[in-house]
Amino acid sequence: MLRNGLEPWHLLVVAIMIILLFGSKKLPEAARGLGKSMRILKSEAKAMKEDGTAHSAAAPAESAPHVVQSTPGETTAAQQTAESNPAH
Repeated sequence: MLRNGLEPWHLLVVAIMIILLFGSKKLPEAARGLGKSMRILKSEAKAMKEDGTAHSAAAPAESAPHVVQSTPGETTAAQQTAESNPAH
């Protein structure tokens, strides 16, 4: 039944119907609006992709525990806090 669903003359009939429904003056405005929205969508998708790669590259570094190395005679701020507050 739908063996040859979209033949060229079907597309021509659809194009004529769109022109009749919306008018020839509104079609260029609609095309411009569609073009703008496609550019915005493309730039947002690109930004999300770049943000995702930057986020995934930074994620392992952020998940690693932060180790503070000190010299034997030096005390860190965490050690000083622990010594001054023995209740914990």
